[in-house]
Parts: sequence; C-alpha cells; structure tokens
Amino acid sequence: MLASSLASPFFVTPQQLWHAIGTPNAPVILDVRRREVYDGSDAIIPTARWCAFDRVASWSEELDPSTPIVIACKAGHELSQSTAAHLRAAGFRAGVLHDGYAGWVGAGLPTIAKAPLDRLAPQRPSLWVTRRRPKIDRIACPWLIRRFLDREARVLFVDPPEVAATARETGATPFDIEGVELSHDGERCSFDTMLRLFGLESDLSLTRLALIVRGADTARPDIAPEAAGLHAVSLGLSALAGDDDHGLLRNGFLVYDGLFAWLRHAAAERHNWPAKAA
Repeated sequence: MLASSLASPFFVTPQQLWHAIGTPNAPVILDVRRREVYDGSDAIIPTARWCAFDRVASWSEELDPSTPIVIACKAGHELSQSTAAHLRAAGFRAGVLHDGYAGWVGAGLPTIAKAPLDRLAPQRPSLWVTRRRPKIDRIACPWLIRRFLDREARVLFVDPPEVAATARETGATPFDIEGVELSHDGERCSFDTMLRLFGLESDLSLTRLALIVRGADTARPDIAPEAAGLHAVSLGLSALAGDDDHGLLRNGFLVYDGLFAWLRHAAAERHNWPAKAA
C-alpha cells in the first residue's frame, strides 16, 4: 500500500533538504525544470535526476512509494507544485523544494557540477568499476557517489588488470586505479579528486572528511587525528569481509555516514570522565 502523502510537508526548505542529503535516509530528489532550463544550467542539486514534469504519470510508476520525494524546479512554483500534487494524489510522500533552485543557490548550498557528471555518468543508474578488495578510498568513493551523485549507482569490483577492459565492455566509469581521471593526484586521493571535479569542495564537512580519508589511505595519520582510527576500522572490516566486496560496502558506508554526521553536527562535542553534574 502506498504511504500517505499526509505524512510529509508540502514544502521543504533548502536547509532541511541539505541536512537530509548525505544520509542513508535522504529523499529522492527530482528535478522538473523545463528541459531547456536544465540543459542550460551548469549545476544540479546533489543526487537530483531530471524528469519531465508533463510525464509524471509515466515515470512515477518506477518510484518507490516508501521513500520520501522532493520536487525541485526553477523557483518552486507551478512545475514542482503541480508535479508534487499529482504524486501526493497517488499516495506518494512528495514535497516541494521551497523557492526551488533559486532558493538553493541563494542559501549558498553545495551543487554538483553537471558537465563532468553528464560526461562520466550519463546514464541512471550509473555504473562504476574499480579494483576488488576495497579498503579505504574504494569505499569512500562509492559512498560519495551514492550519497551525493547518484543514489542508485552500481559499483563493480574486479581484479586490477581487468578494470580497463571491464570499463570498455560495460561502459562503467573506472576510478581509483592508475591512469584514469578519477584517481590519485599527487598526495591527494581519488576521494579528493571526486570532490574537486564534481564541485563539492565548498562543503567544509566533506573537505574535512577528505583529509581523514587521505591520512588513512596514504599512511599519513599526522594530517588528521581521526585517520589512524579510520585506517584501523577499515582494515578490520576488510578482514571480516573477505571477498564479499559489496557486503564490505554496506558496513563501510555506516562508518562514513557516522564520520560525516559527526563532522556536520557533533565535531565540537567533548566527553569527560568522571561526568560532571548538570
């Protein structure tokens, strides 16, 4: 049975949506700007995918009724509101991004650079390939992809010599292997490269997370005090997972979800013992 639309607000503020993005419970974000407006823009809201507002009856059949939906158009007026109204009438938990893209940009919130995303991941769901037996960077990168680029992205893990051939045969985007665009750049990791390429370096929490990943992945725990802990936990999870790379992703995502939430909301919190009376 479809979830009741009454369980969700009609309007969602940019700040509310941003706080949900990057978490495992983020809503599906649908961009219903007119096609010429979408094509002429250079940025999208993280994880947003374009849908034709006048074909809602067709593409809504593919939506998961259990997942909240946020509709975004140019300014939060007729296109997003009429689309959300159709979805709510069908029982979906659909809301409208207040003031649309204008409100998002006006709030100074991060966007994804559309040109490199369209070039490297032109299809949805997108397909990516890297070396099997991931440890740190090859878990951090898929986490970034699914939390900020494409929530339905699929990742293939193969032997290192087979990455290039698999990319050619399947159309998957290779990452974290020598000789490809999405890889290490000097002292910086593939995670750093993705942040820069897709325009996410503006978010302080993500750049701090990149420093932790870099320290753990390149044996430089001195650059971030959390790097040694990430290194230890990552290797421990890898030892438990064996060849179950996708099981390792599921467990590893919990680590990055926790780190990102800590950086966003709790990095200043301190704990002491014995506890002091309130």
